[in-house]
Amino acid sequence: MSSIATPSDENTATRLEFWQDMVSRSFVPLEIVPREGPDFHAQLRIARIGPVQVSVVTTPPHTARTRRPIGSDASDHVKVSLQLTGHCVLTQGDHQAELRPGELAVYDTRRPYTLDTDRPGRSLALMFPRAMLRMPERDLARVTAISVSCRDGLGTVVRPFLYGLARQVDELESLGTPRLADNVVDLVGTLLAERTGADRTPGQDEGREVLTQRILAYMEQRLADQELDPDRIAAAHHISRRYLYKLLAEHGYTVSGWIREHRLARCRRDLADPTLSHLPVGAIGSRWGFPGPAHFSHAFKTAYGISPSEARAVR
Repeated sequence: MSSIATPSDENTATRLEFWQDMVSRSFVPLEIVPREGPDFHAQLRIARIGPVQVSVVTTPPHTARTRRPIGSDASDHVKVSLQLTGHCVLTQGDHQAELRPGELAVYDTRRPYTLDTDRPGRSLALMFPRAMLRMPERDLARVTAISVSCRDGLGTVVRPFLYGLARQVDELESLGTPRLADNVVDLVGTLLAERTGADRTPGQDEGREVLTQRILAYMEQRLADQELDPDRIAAAHHISRRYLYKLLAEHGYTVSGWIREHRLARCRRDLADPTLSHLPVGAIGSRWGFPGPAHFSHAFKTAYGISPSEARAVR
């Protein structure tokens, strides 16, 4: 866990430059503009649980905006911000979310955004790879920069969990596991999915969406099966292989790409799990459907830039 605060023995300009550098390194390149007062004092506490970054940010009134343009190499991550105290306005694209304590919003780190705070405040920020959310792009776009309340519906379940993360951020790295990372993202994803369901208009084709979600759930449950292939998936849902390809393409997926991506994510989680350190690397790949160690190692290194053994060594 890292705890970073603006230095108290420096002038305002130096503190501001220091803070801007810290948040840019931790999230995306940002420009920080104080709103009032001669001093700028802020604090950032960060913990990592596998691929999920958990941060608690305490700031005075200010505006934070992404430095433009965001390059093509921008991090393909989703950021979720839960307001703990104070008040914040998030603007991204045509959407604007006003966040009060107990409300959260999701935003896309690949696109410019602005955060405005008019009073001292504290927020919980979660940042993780977009692929972990397993949400269709059109649904994610629908809830981007939209205020989501944690005071009703599923929010009443998610809220105490997220507040607990904020309270325990200092201990998370010693207590957390890759499985906890999945649980955090799954809970947030379920809350966002509830919101997208509530926002649907009657004219949308719900039948196709329901079928697609069933197909994704079917593949998720059978990732370990080496026999999982398009013919089997299509037959199980009484559709043609061509129609299967079309349904997934509408959500930005290919069948083989989706299966490979999610198998590799499970392998990466297991390689980081100390309770599975007795299993050979090849066995990790085999238990998630890869036909042999060489195939698994090549696919893993292509996706993550390091070998499975290196991933286990740096867990």
